[in-house]
Amino acid sequence: MMHNLSPWIRSALSFIILTVTGLLVIALWQQYVLAPWTRDGRVSADIVRIAPEVSGTVLSVSAADNEYVRRGDILYAIDPKRFELAIASAQADLEAKRQDMLVRQSTAQRRNRLRDVVSQEDVQQTAGAAAQASAAYQGAQAALDLAKLNLARATIRSPVDGYVANLRLRPGDYATAGETKIAVVDASSFRITGYFEETKLRRIGIGSPAQIMLMGFDNPLSGHVESIGRGIEDSNDAPGQSGLPSVEAAFTWVRLAQRIPVRIHIDRVPSSIELTAGMTASVAVGPAIASDAPRGRLISLLRAVE
Repeated sequence: MMHNLSPWIRSALSFIILTVTGLLVIALWQQYVLAPWTRDGRVSADIVRIAPEVSGTVLSVSAADNEYVRRGDILYAIDPKRFELAIASAQADLEAKRQDMLVRQSTAQRRNRLRDVVSQEDVQQTAGAAAQASAAYQGAQAALDLAKLNLARATIRSPVDGYVANLRLRPGDYATAGETKIAVVDASSFRITGYFEETKLRRIGIGSPAQIMLMGFDNPLSGHVESIGRGIEDSNDAPGQSGLPSVEAAFTWVRLAQRIPVRIHIDRVPSSIELTAGMTASVAVGPAIASDAPRGRLISLLRAVE
């Protein structure tokens, strides 16, 4: 059919086709190469490492691995017998200190009324003994409060709503104070960390909309830029074995762009997606990203090629 057209028309059509192709290439280059996007993204979350404040034998474990727990739910309990005995001992000591304080205060009051008969030194000594007894009573009260607190802390509860992770605790294990025995992934802290080349940061602003594609899922997540990292590790700053700076060799004609972490707040998660910390994600940031379906397909293609 083209052979039936005049040379002028064929030239015009060829020019139009080349022009449209060039414009499309430029648009695609601007949209998908210069625009800020990265395949180096990760799903992140805050991990609460829960360690007991007291030591003892684990009596029971109420949580299961990967189970969803709410704030205040019991995770596990330490045998309370030792702490109950400590409370009984502290209560007995408190009562003894109270009786001693009352006797010494009564003695000090009598000596004070007889200050014209007894010596000033005796009055001062009895008053000092009464003050010491009062301080000892307060110390015994604090010891009792501490014993009660230890009993309460023998029951370990979840401080956040989240998911139990890597549970390796069984009844009969010995829990040591300060040693992490269970971790909980904070369900409200899921976010995306995208590592963008430094050359694309000028196109990223706080609040910019973002689209996230997770590996293994076809539905995109929507979000916005929450913050931009303000520092990364400088390998040239680390000293070598001799104590001198260990400077890596660089080629003057090749300059690799550093990747800067950008924190993405997740605005919407499709119901078909269950987020897990550590998932791989592709992230694109732009002013019209929320309605840009072709970009989502391109990110999916690039993710598959990777």
